[in-house]
Amino acid sequence: MPKTIPMMGLGTYGRLGEEGTRAIATALEIGYRHIDTAQSYGSEPMVGAALRQSGLPREEVFVTTKVAQTKLDPAQFVPSVDESLDALGLEQIDLVLIHWPSPGDAVPFESYVEDLGKIQDQGKARLIGVSNFTIAHLQRAEEILGPSRLHTNQVEIQPWLQNRKLVDFCQSRGITPTAYVPLAKGKVADDPTLGEIAAAHGCEASQVALAWLMQRGIAVIPASSNEGRMRSNFEAQEVTLTEAEMDRIAALDAGDRIIAPADGPDWD
Repeated sequence: MPKTIPMMGLGTYGRLGEEGTRAIATALEIGYRHIDTAQSYGSEPMVGAALRQSGLPREEVFVTTKVAQTKLDPAQFVPSVDESLDALGLEQIDLVLIHWPSPGDAVPFESYVEDLGKIQDQGKARLIGVSNFTIAHLQRAEEILGPSRLHTNQVEIQPWLQNRKLVDFCQSRGITPTAYVPLAKGKVADDPTLGEIAAAHGCEASQVALAWLMQRGIAVIPASSNEGRMRSNFEAQEVTLTEAEMDRIAALDAGDRIIAPADGPDWD
């Protein structure tokens, strides 16, 4: 079983029903060994079904799920993880994250961070982490849990929102950043800089964007149900960019955030 989060994963938002199960099963056939889901996605049962259909040994597939913002209170946090285990059909989840911090600390921060540690201590989660946490959140969580407990912080990172300050902080603490919407909801396909770099490598602009992230030590979880697209994303692992190309992509940063809910945190 991978001891750490694999750099390439499949996001499963919107992968529902039999069609969703087929898409996840296809990803496993392609070679994906990191599947990312969440309580709020509704795709945990599809992930579990695809895992069983694949016939792969349990230890070969790294599964991540996330505790919903609506399940952070003490009465629901641990039971919700039990429900996730049942939905996935697993005895242990490889990585459990807090999906979003509670807005305005409506649920006390210490409460749900302590519960995150508790599910790891109980063996329900092999590794624990967070999502959409700012530097201030991470510092508070480390004070509660102690150092080296948080495995990842899953946040939006893409060429036009590079989150460098947060990424640098995470990596300085041994926390792997994980990028959601790494392809900026398809915007990468139309960017001339990424297109030029892709042409030089004989690949697609989307593969360049994913390779850029992975070369920075950032895990990626692009979501798709199209076999060709899933295969293309997976093959981005074979692309190696030059330092000059990395610098060209770094210059695209514009602070353009795609996922920005009204009750989101005060981003770094």
